[in-house]
Amino acid sequence: MESTTVSFSSKDVMALRQKTGMGMMDCKKALTQAGGDMAAAEEWLREHTKGKMETRTERTTGEGRIGIAIDGDSAVIVEVRTETDFTAKNDDFVAMVADVAKMALQQPIGDVTATDEMNKRIDDQRLTTKENVNFARGVRIDGGSFGAYVHHDGKRAALVQIDGNADAEVLKGICQHIVFHDPMGISDKDVPADELDRIRREAIAEATESGKPAEIAEKIAEGKVRKFLEERTLLAQKFVLDESKRVREVLPSDANVTRFIRYTLGSD
Repeated sequence: MESTTVSFSSKDVMALRQKTGMGMMDCKKALTQAGGDMAAAEEWLREHTKGKMETRTERTTGEGRIGIAIDGDSAVIVEVRTETDFTAKNDDFVAMVADVAKMALQQPIGDVTATDEMNKRIDDQRLTTKENVNFARGVRIDGGSFGAYVHHDGKRAALVQIDGNADAEVLKGICQHIVFHDPMGISDKDVPADELDRIRREAIAEATESGKPAEIAEKIAEGKVRKFLEERTLLAQKFVLDESKRVREVLPSDANVTRFIRYTLGSD
């Protein structure tokens, strides 16, 4: 009976090791099992280490990265978590998050559920880093134009959707503003009426207790409501890049913000 010689070189073993992060002996065994086929060897390693990867899923994932992808009138924001900041800053991890965001563009509008393709890309990082890496959340939106900003550490990001047209740098600036000022809504219409009523009641009570007439107390209350809205709603806030202007003033007159999504890593 003739013996079959499996053909692969030490360079093949090293290439598989660099791609997967697995040990030399594991890579050599995988190439032997796969008859020297690199793709099949990688898949063998994935299956062979699946149990080991699954044992990592209970480890805490306090680090990670947020990614945004935009294609025409579709946009998505995603968050992928891992265990250490070292891994989250790795170029391969950053590229993986970008790939996952692009894949998420193919998902239905609304909350994103990780597909097999997305999970496979994430599992590549589990295999390489030996850390627990998982898809945390994502949202896909459609329609209009978009602006985006991901902070340099990848831990905060914002996606803004507008009806109309605006300069890309302006929209990026608005997203930077959203990241740093965390508005609770676009305008006063997005603030719950009971919240404004509470502020108004408390201001009137405080003014009345200090001896102010009812008419003055009402004016003070309205002033406090106005200040609250200026501090907490996007369009009324002072623009982070030029505080001489409100956010509404940096947008073209025919452009309206219809939605924004702000992500902070690890926060729902």
